[in-house]
Amino acid sequence: MHALNMEPSDDRAVAVSKIMATDVTKVYSTKKSQFVALDRVSFHVDAHEFVSFVGPSGCGKSSLLRILAGLESMTTGSLSISGHEIDGPGADRGMVFQTYTLFPWLSVRENIEFGLTLKGVPLFEKRAVSDHFMELVGLQKFARSLPKELSGGMKQRVAIARALANNPEVLLMDEPFGALDPQTKNSMQELLLRIWEKEKTTVVFITHDIEEAIFLSQRVYVMQAHPGRIRQEVVIPQGLRETLECKDTESFIKLKKQIISLIGDHEE
Repeated sequence: MHALNMEPSDDRAVAVSKIMATDVTKVYSTKKSQFVALDRVSFHVDAHEFVSFVGPSGCGKSSLLRILAGLESMTTGSLSISGHEIDGPGADRGMVFQTYTLFPWLSVRENIEFGLTLKGVPLFEKRAVSDHFMELVGLQKFARSLPKELSGGMKQRVAIARALANNPEVLLMDEPFGALDPQTKNSMQELLLRIWEKEKTTVVFITHDIEEAIFLSQRVYVMQAHPGRIRQEVVIPQGLRETLECKDTESFIKLKKQIISLIGDHEE
């Protein structure tokens, strides 16, 4: 049903990254001036990898994600998924925003099945998929509930399940937990990490929260603003992010201070 497309070889010399960005530039023009949101941004994300982007306000993180989603076009540069240039939205990408973007008149199950319904997927198959993802996000008992009956964290669980139900190659997440209270945010981080470890979907995650980026990611791209550029790539050591308690360890705190310093050195 949701089989993983595993790489045929571990040979990094011949492996092609899932996402490749080369010199991506985005310029917003008005009648009086131009604003460079992104300036020659280059990066890669490998298949099944979880990568975050952090940086100060105005560094172009959200613009970059919207370009990845096909919701905006870049001014110059090259950006591809699985070797195919991005030229608009596509079923190969799922999107989760900070706002919940659920259909208020549809139940939890119907929201999760929405994309499958549009594709004409048979009812028995839709039910199997929605059952799988409701179990994955712990909402089996709320299948018939409407969004207005759910908490903020539960709504985001539905949004994540809906995005994954379409079996995207890449999941794009723009500050998905930014509006949640700290306790709910922590539980959602743990849930997302468990989901990623199970499904191995390639994830690109945008956040202002440095702890969140370190806890969730295998690599973090630190951006600077005015114009938006990648300052540095930070590799998260394997085994650092086992549980939430890791945030109190010396290694975690040291890494957090390093990223804060990278951002602070270039904030204006």
